[in-house]
Amino acid sequence: MIANLGFGALTAAFLVSLYGIGASFYGMRQNKPAWVDSARNGMLLTFPLLTLSALCIIVLLATDHYEVEYVASVTSRSMPMYLKVTALWGGQAGSLVFWSWLMSAFASAVTLRKWERDREFLPWVIVVSLVTLAFFLGLNIFVENPFTRLWQFPSGQVIEKMFQPAASSLFYPRDGQGLNPLLRHPGMVIHPPMLYLGFVAFVIPYSFAIAALVTGRTDDRWIRLTRRWTLWAWMFLSLGLVLGSRWAYDVLGWGGYWGWDPVEIAAFMPWLTGTAFLHSVMIQEKRGMLKQWNMVLIILTYSLVIFGTFLTRSGVLSSVHAFAQSAVGPLFFAFIGLTFIASMSLLFHRWNDLKARAEMTSMLSREALFLLNNLLFIGILMVCFWGVIFPLISELFTGQKVTVGPPFYERANGPLMAGLLLLMAVAPLSAWGHSTIKTLGRAVWKPAVAAVSVVAAVVFSGISNLYAIIGIFLTTFVMAVTLYEFGRGAAARGRRHGENFFLALWELIKRNRRRYGGYIIHLSMAMLAIGIIGIEIFQSETQGSLRQGESLTLGEYSMTYDSLAVFDAPDNRNVARAVVSVSKDGKPVGELYPRRDFFYDSQQPMTIPGVRSTIEDDFYVLLVDWEEISTRSATFKIYHNPLVKWMWLGCWVFIFGTLVAAWPEKESGLAPVLASRKNREAAKA
Repeated sequence: MIANLGFGALTAAFLVSLYGIGASFYGMRQNKPAWVDSARNGMLLTFPLLTLSALCIIVLLATDHYEVEYVASVTSRSMPMYLKVTALWGGQAGSLVFWSWLMSAFASAVTLRKWERDREFLPWVIVVSLVTLAFFLGLNIFVENPFTRLWQFPSGQVIEKMFQPAASSLFYPRDGQGLNPLLRHPGMVIHPPMLYLGFVAFVIPYSFAIAALVTGRTDDRWIRLTRRWTLWAWMFLSLGLVLGSRWAYDVLGWGGYWGWDPVEIAAFMPWLTGTAFLHSVMIQEKRGMLKQWNMVLIILTYSLVIFGTFLTRSGVLSSVHAFAQSAVGPLFFAFIGLTFIASMSLLFHRWNDLKARAEMTSMLSREALFLLNNLLFIGILMVCFWGVIFPLISELFTGQKVTVGPPFYERANGPLMAGLLLLMAVAPLSAWGHSTIKTLGRAVWKPAVAAVSVVAAVVFSGISNLYAIIGIFLTTFVMAVTLYEFGRGAAARGRRHGENFFLALWELIKRNRRRYGGYIIHLSMAMLAIGIIGIEIFQSETQGSLRQGESLTLGEYSMTYDSLAVFDAPDNRNVARAVVSVSKDGKPVGELYPRRDFFYDSQQPMTIPGVRSTIEDDFYVLLVDWEEISTRSATFKIYHNPLVKWMWLGCWVFIFGTLVAAWPEKESGLAPVLASRKNREAAKA
C-alpha cells in the first residue's frame, strides 16, 4: 500500500511536470497569462507530491519492508534509525528521488517571488526547470523505480516488478544487505545532501540565463535576480566537496583527503565553472563586459551538474562494459547532449546581441585579471575532464582501460592553482578600467614585503623545498593582501566618520557585504591551501608489526602498542580495537584507538584511524592487521600530516564568508535605477 502510494505520487509529479511544460509554452506563445499561471501552480504542486513520495520511501526504509527491492539493498535490521532514513540517498533509485525532491523545492521557491517586473522570464524559467525535473522523474518511473517489489514464483524464482505478476506472491527476505560500511559514517549523512543542494541550486541561474536568451534581455537583470541563488549553490557545492574530503580522511584509511577519484572530480568540475561564473558576473555588472562568456560558463555549469550527477550515482567509470549495458547511461548522455546543443544554439543566435560596448584597455585592470583568473579555472577543468574520460576513450579505441592517476592531475594542475593564488592576491588591488605596473606596485608592495618576511622565516627554520616555499609565499601573500584591504578600508572609514577601528570595520563589512564576504572567502581558500601544502609536500609515513610494549617511530613522534580487544558490538559488527600510546619528543601526549569494524550484514570491513590533531600537525594511526588468536602482535601504519587542520578550519571561515556575501541587502534604490535604464534604452530605440 505504501509503495503504491509513493509510486502514484511520483507518477503524478511526472505528469504534472509535463503539463507545466506544455501549459507554460502554450501560454507564452499564445500570450495567455492564465496558462502560464496554471503552469506555475503545477510547478508548485510537484513539491508536495514528491515530498509524499520521498516520505513513503523513508517509511519503507524505517519499517524494514524488505519486500521492496530498494529497501532490501540499502538497509538491514542492525542499522540505526538515522542511517535507515538517510539510506534514501544511499542507492541510485533513492538518490534520484532525492535529487528530484530538491529540484522541485528550489523551483517552487523561485516561482513564489514577485514576477511583476520580470514577467517575460517566468514561462521560460518554468519550462527549463520542469524539463530538468521531468527527466529525473522519468528515470525513476521507467528505469530506476525505488518502489519495485520482490515477487516469488512457485518454482522459487524471485524477480523484481512494480506490480504483481501472475502466479506469484510477495517475497519477504529475512534481512537486508545493509549500506556499504563506508557509507555509514556520519559525514555521509551530510555530504551527499550538500552536493545535491549545490547541483540543484545551479539549475536556477541556468533557467534564468536561458530565459534571458529566449526573450532577448541582454542586460544584467537575470544575473541580479540569481546572484544569491548562485552564491548559495556555490556554498553548498563547496561544503559538499570539503565534507567529502573529511569523510575520506576519516574513513578510507589511506591517510589523505583527496585521491583524484572520478567521482570526486565529477563534483569538482561544476565547482570550477561555477567559481569562474561568480567572478565574471561582477565584470558584467560593473563594466557591462563578458556577457557571452557568462552565458557559456552557466551553460557549462548546468551540463557538468547533470554529468556529475550521472557519474556520482551510475558507477559508469568502474566498468565501461557495465555502462554499455545500462539503460541509465545512454539516457543521461542523450539529455546532456540535447540540452547542451540547444543551449549553445540559442547562445549563438543571440551572440551579436551580447557583445559588450566597452573594451579592455589595460592588461592589469581588474577585469583583465578576472578574465585571466577564469581562463585558469577553465584550464583546470580541461585537465580534470580529460582525466575522467580518458579511461573510456582508451578502452573504446584500444580495448585496454588506461587509468589516469593523481600524478597526472597534480603535475598539470599545480602551476594553474599557483596562478590562481597569485591572482587572488593581486586582483583585489588592481583598479577597474585601467591599471599600470606602477599603480599596482604601489598598492601591493606592503603585503608582498609581509609575505617575503614569512618566507624568510620559513627558510631560516630549515625548510628548503622549492614548491613549499612558493606555496607558502602565495598563501601568505593572499592573506596579507586580504587583511591589508580590511585594515585600509576600516582605517579610511574611521577617519571619515570618526569611528573606532572595530566599529568602522563592522560598518564597512555591513555596507559592502558582497565585497568583504568575498575577501573572507579568499582567506579561507588560503587556509585550505596551507593545509594542502602541508600534507602534500611534507607528509611522511611508516609501517611495522609490533608486539605489545614495542614502539614505532616517525619523526619526532613515537607510538607504543599497548593492547588490542576483539569483540562483537550491539549493531551487528565485529570490532578489533587497539590502544596505542603516543609521545612527542619523548613526552607522552595521549592515547589513540585505531580500529577495524567488520559488518556482518554486508560482509565488508571499515577502517577507522586514531588521530591526534593539533593546529601544527596530525598523527594518524591505522590498524592494518593482527594475530587472531593471541592479539599479542599487530601491524600498524602511521602518518604524519603537517598543517592539515588548516583545511578544516578554513572550511568554517569559508562558511562565514559565504554567509556574509549572500546575506540580503536593502535594494531601495534598485527600482528607480532599472526604470531609468529602461527609459534610456527606449529613447535610444
